[in-house]
Amino acid sequence: MERIEPMTLFGYNKLQAEVKDLKQVRRPQVVKDIESALEHGDLKENAEYHAAKEMQKNIDNRLAELAGVIGCAKIVDPSDLEHAKISFGSTVVMTDMNTDEELTYTIVGGCESNPDMGLISFGSPLAKQLLGKEEGDEVKVRLPGGEKEFEIEEVKYQEIVFECH
Repeated sequence: MERIEPMTLFGYNKLQAEVKDLKQVRRPQVVKDIESALEHGDLKENAEYHAAKEMQKNIDNRLAELAGVIGCAKIVDPSDLEHAKISFGSTVVMTDMNTDEELTYTIVGGCESNPDMGLISFGSPLAKQLLGKEEGDEVKVRLPGGEKEFEIEEVKYQEIVFECH
């Protein structure tokens, strides 16, 4: 089955910018660092050389990872979707039925998630269990920290804020 990575245009552009930075700035700098370290001679005890080679490997691995994600990317405009039920881009207001704490989450792509800002990944355990639910539903979710029960207070679309300014 083909893997699809839903994301907003913001997330897609963020990944493209990271690829550009890695290819045009960070990797060329590492190549220069390797060349510079080679001039110091003996490679066995050349910490700068080994550190630069390790950094080059990490950059290449990240580029491969990004190519995979971008290759599976499906850009979704959440404002075009129906939000009567929880779906990609929905903002969900729910109450923890044990603590009466009100929580608000917006479901976004994996590369866009930022739990501290209330942005949770479409593929996260919580989001997977919320998808398709509606206002008024009570839902028991299994999370790494145990089972919790929530009441869905509101499902809506609102402009997604990805970064604090």
